[in-house]
Amino acid sequence: MPRRRDSFAGSVFINCPFDNEYWPTFEAVVFTVLACGFTPRCALEELDSGTVRLTKIQRIIRGCRFGIHDLSRVELTAANTLPRFNMPFELGLDIAAKAFGVGRVRRKLFLILDSVPYRYQQFISDISGQDIKCHKASPDRAIDIVRNWLRNASRNRVPGPVAIKRQFAQFVEWLPENCERNGFDRNDLLFIEYVEMARQWIAASKDAV
Repeated sequence: MPRRRDSFAGSVFINCPFDNEYWPTFEAVVFTVLACGFTPRCALEELDSGTVRLTKIQRIIRGCRFGIHDLSRVELTAANTLPRFNMPFELGLDIAAKAFGVGRVRRKLFLILDSVPYRYQQFISDISGQDIKCHKASPDRAIDIVRNWLRNASRNRVPGPVAIKRQFAQFVEWLPENCERNGFDRNDLLFIEYVEMARQWIAASKDAV
């Protein structure tokens, strides 16, 4: 398990879509990162209007050894017939940090995801040769991929994928009741609130074993 004093070694930058369709997969990825003993970080962790978004993302990238980049949203939007370039751009920032940075950022490791196999070859062929993983828009599949990658990348002991999927299903069932009991809207949780509730639930489940 990552040492608490080394936040860089234990932090995972999550670069992914934040739309409603993707949200169950996003929550599954965040939960898996927590269940494996790491700290999930993303652009949603702070809502400071005084901070330039790019500056915030650069700071988060600089503070994370691990990066999970999901390129699922490259389809043309109905509104302006243009794809969203945020995710590929942030992937490029993370790769550049490793390639051109100094010190600990040279130890960065990445997981690149998509919902459609081999589609990346059509829109970002420069990453050909990377081991791109396809979750097929399945939260369960995303749990398997993220867990196995963290296990291999960190060499830390982490729970098995079956255990994490079982925990996540139980957490999803428990969460609405907990939100209602404590005055939260299950469908409008802040990222930091979701992380806190998931972390507390995982800790409690370990204590109950």
